[in-house]
Amino acid sequence: MKLPVITLLTDFGNQDYFAGAMKGVILSLNPDARIVDLTHKIPPQDIHAAAFNLLACYRDFPAGTIHIAVIDPGVGSKRRPLLVEVAGQFFIGPDNGVFSWVCGREGNWRALHLTKDRFFRHPVSKTFHGRDIFAPVAAALSNGIPSDEFGDQVSDIVWLESLKPETEDDGRIKGRVIHIDRFGNCITNLTREDFAATAPTKLIVDAHEISSFREFFSDFGKDVEPFCVIGSAGFLEIAMKNSSAATMLNIHRGDRVILTS
Repeated sequence: MKLPVITLLTDFGNQDYFAGAMKGVILSLNPDARIVDLTHKIPPQDIHAAAFNLLACYRDFPAGTIHIAVIDPGVGSKRRPLLVEVAGQFFIGPDNGVFSWVCGREGNWRALHLTKDRFFRHPVSKTFHGRDIFAPVAAALSNGIPSDEFGDQVSDIVWLESLKPETEDDGRIKGRVIHIDRFGNCITNLTREDFAATAPTKLIVDAHEISSFREFFSDFGKDVEPFCVIGSAGFLEIAMKNSSAATMLNIHRGDRVILTS
């Protein structure tokens, strides 16, 4: 890309210097880089939230985009630093599952273990690989260094649990809540295709049966009732108008849901 795009997704927040230091390293090596902050407000060490946010937005970026994800509770340990090529884009970060949902959806991915330390910033801190490994590798990649130069190809990466729901013999589809956004909407791993296949009349979550299915948040219906809607990420969400469904229904990430007629 003539003006490379490098995105940052971290759990660093905005109070400390961490995100700024990564940007400084990138711009020192490539002043023409265009840096996009996806978010720095992933909950600390929350790999699942990071994986979901990447999954929800990577297709919004042009081919050749370089995504850096630093949610890294294993920093400094034996966990591998990775460069993953998938969907015509690049993903750089720790091998802890953060890229697995994108790889699982796309199905055709290639991963490299970042071992060539000539591309690293030295000395490499044991606690800040975002600045000393991931940022300089991303900058070098944006400067046209071929991906094969950064390390050795690996055939295995760490995988989070699959996003594919289970279909039972009676046609019911079992899924789970995979993310809760800041509005309290509970995002499941059920997709538009699952919804179309079952022609459902209700969604069961915990002790609640939700029988209202809407096209958008302010669609016709009782304001106080929970409802289901296909959200912008393509997944079925449990929501309440102007309220937090997670709070009102006591729903948590990982809770099981059943879509049934």
